[in-house]
Amino acid sequence: MPDVDLNALGAAAGPLQTWVLPALLGLGLASATGLRTFLPLLMLALAAKFELFGVRLIDQMEWLVSWPAIAALATATVAEFVGDKIPAVDHALNAVGYVTRPVAGAVAAGSVFWAVDPTAAAVAGIIVGAPAALAFNAAQTGARVGSTATTGGLGNPVVSLIEDVLAVLTVIVAFLAPVIVPVLLIVLAIVVFRLARRLRDGGRTRPA
Repeated sequence: MPDVDLNALGAAAGPLQTWVLPALLGLGLASATGLRTFLPLLMLALAAKFELFGVRLIDQMEWLVSWPAIAALATATVAEFVGDKIPAVDHALNAVGYVTRPVAGAVAAGSVFWAVDPTAAAVAGIIVGAPAALAFNAAQTGARVGSTATTGGLGNPVVSLIEDVLAVLTVIVAFLAPVIVPVLLIVLAIVVFRLARRLRDGGRTRPA
């Protein structure tokens, strides 16, 4: 692949294409990784592979669109989907997620800053992606703990399925309309935190 002058490319694209839209897209992807580590990365890889929604990746992340990478992400996504429906295993995945999900969020966010140099993309990915993923993983922890306290873990698969849907919808909105991602994330945060509070309060008021 011929060398590309990233400075010239970024100047031609303008700040909206270079920074604003990638930041919003990365924010949406990273927030979804706070709920599911691998699903957003798989959706990003497929979108880039088939050139959907105008998604572009930095050159250093082109390996993500290879079939071996997509197959690995698909396998990990299915394993996480199934494991998260099993009480006790879901808590273990959530605990591990405090490490893996901020990393996945930073990778996903940094990958879409295609018009800047790799160092700037990596820094932007960390700034945008890691905190968003960590915040939603923490919110998920609250919801899961509340569900376990209220239902003895029997309600956790239902909560997990709701999170699956929210993660998919978040990524789709980020692809289709990144400008509304901040509004979506505010709504999503309210939903997740209210769910966690309701489940937690239900556990406290449940008769002995």
